Amino acid sequence: MASRTPPVAPKADRPARTPAAAVADRPRRRLSVDERREQLIAVALELFSRRPPEEVSIDDIAAAAGASRPLVYHYFPGKQALYEESLRRAGQELAGRFEEPASGPLSDRLFRVMGRYLDYVDSHGPGFAALLRGGSVAASPGTNAVIDEVRRAAHDQILLHLAVPAPSAGLRLTVRAWIANAEITSLEWLAERTVPREELQLRLVQEFIASLTLTAAREPALAVELAGFFADERPDGPAGRLVRELAGLFSVPGLAESVAALAAPALAPPA
Repeated sequence: MASRTPPVAPKADRPARTPAAAVADRPRRRLSVDERREQLIAVALELFSRRPPEEVSIDDIAAAAGASRPLVYHYFPGKQALYEESLRRAGQELAGRFEEPASGPLSDRLFRVMGRYLDYVDSHGPGFAALLRGGSVAASPGTNAVIDEVRRAAHDQILLHLAVPAPSAGLRLTVRAWIANAEITSLEWLAERTVPREELQLRLVQEFIASLTLTAAREPALAVELAGFFADERPDGPAGRLVRELAGLFSVPGLAESVAALAAPALAPPA
């Protein structure tokens, strides 16, 4: 007797299931209040990292989170509040990238710090670049406070690396100016990428060493500390390479004589 069981289509003829369909078929677990809030923040942060905040809508966030627009408003009063909270989380992560064990040559430590900083800049481009450049319509006292907190954290971490007993106003100014320079330079690199990443990383560290040396030339107590910094450095480290590059300048015809002439009045014994 003929079987009444319908024939089964060959495997190759069956329609392929998309990843989205597979996900849709999975049983969904209801998120707790805290889990849903964290999910919305994570999704928003991802969107704000890839696009300027003014180009991201609540509908975009809801769609990416697999939630409804009213649900997003249930947790946050509006996009600005969600943006500020996302930025606060991102700021905490960025500030943490300045933390580094206080061991080994100073320039090596700063080189690792700047590597992590540039990783962050590279992966969180358009949204935070717009804010840091001051061109974002989403900028507010809340977002500005987050950025200021990151800058303070970076400033404090650099001073910890220097381990100077009583940092002078001049030294603090040098650190703040370098942080501002690193911020501007890295964002320009993000937009143009005309300099290789590792070259920029090295340049930023060497610029700090140069600024620190200039400050020490004006502050005898810092000059004593600077001697200790250089004593710990490696010849092939960022500071060692900087010293060789500066020393190499004196091979330029006439430069050594010009510099000596400028230094002569200060070196001459009093009459």
